[in-house]
Amino acid sequence: MKNKVFVILAIGAVSYLAIVGLVLMLYQADPADLKWQERETYNARQIGQLDLGMSKDSVIRILGSPDINEAKSSEQGDMQVLFYRTHHVTSDGITTKDECTPLVFKDNELIAWGNDSYQDYQNTQRRQ
Repeated sequence: MKNKVFVILAIGAVSYLAIVGLVLMLYQADPADLKWQERETYNARQIGQLDLGMSKDSVIRILGSPDINEAKSSEQGDMQVLFYRTHHVTSDGITTKDECTPLVFKDNELIAWGNDSYQDYQNTQRRQ
């Protein structure tokens, strides 16, 4: 009788661990499904782990669709800035650039992020 109970408990524990393992391996959270407060925290954490040289597609795969997007073609190459909300400023229901961290891409490669980088991008665009 004790062996039978032990076998049933062991099978149950192994089954539970297998299901949990499958869920962890196969489930991919979508940042768009998060509340805005959670999304800000998620974006800030993920941006802190980005590496220069990452492709735009890789960044979008990690962070999801940007909140704001800008793009320009120049003699230096195609430039694009993706803005991701990372901090709350005004409770007006609208996400604005001052509530976002800009990610600057040149020819689909991440070259910089942050407000100083965005200012450099704007200054480069004005000189042309």
